[in-house]
Amino acid sequence: MLTLVIAESSLETIPSELQNHPSVVSYCRKNKKTYSEVLLDNSWHFAAMKGIKNEIKRGRPDIIHLILLATCSTPLFQKNKLSIFVHTLNDKVISISDNIRLPKSYHRFQGLVEKLFKEKKIETDGTALLELNEMTFEELLSKIQPDQVIGFSTEGKKSNCEDISQIITKNSCIVIGGFQKGHFNQKTSKQFSELRSIYPDSLESHVVASRILYECEKTIFI
Repeated sequence: MLTLVIAESSLETIPSELQNHPSVVSYCRKNKKTYSEVLLDNSWHFAAMKGIKNEIKRGRPDIIHLILLATCSTPLFQKNKLSIFVHTLNDKVISISDNIRLPKSYHRFQGLVEKLFKEKKIETDGTALLELNEMTFEELLSKIQPDQVIGFSTEGKKSNCEDISQIITKNSCIVIGGFQKGHFNQKTSKQFSELRSIYPDSLESHVVASRILYECEKTIFI
């Protein structure tokens, strides 16, 4: 099965070192939650995040929401020909069930993910829709065991979607970044069989994923 991994994703709860910042205290009090039950979001916690490690790659859960909305609504996913995993910057992995119906509202998505981080699993009728595990990117690939791992970045070899779709097999793993700026770290990029770029300038991750999956549908699966 074709696999999509959203790697180094900007998805985490508020870290303990920010718990006493006024913006965090105010937000948690308003929402009646502890800091560890709240997603880090630079829309609300921008002041608290100033100067933290990997600042430009953190606090953007909305990016993951957009990617998942785009990819979980594709024919590939709906026909069970695509599996999707979210790997976070803190080495957690979210497994996405093929039965999932993600909320289109960001606020509902936020609440769902906060519940997932707290309970580790979202179930309905005994079926896990989302599951959270401690797992590195390398460990995830060992679990998937793809024939090849193709990463996408502006640092990659310049290509077009049509050409890339010709080298993707049904057991390939496609990797896109789940962060707003920067590049994959070395620990991630060394796992790639190939690193490709589909456009001279930077594109948002959900656009890259949509274009690649569309070409796969045309040339391989449909």
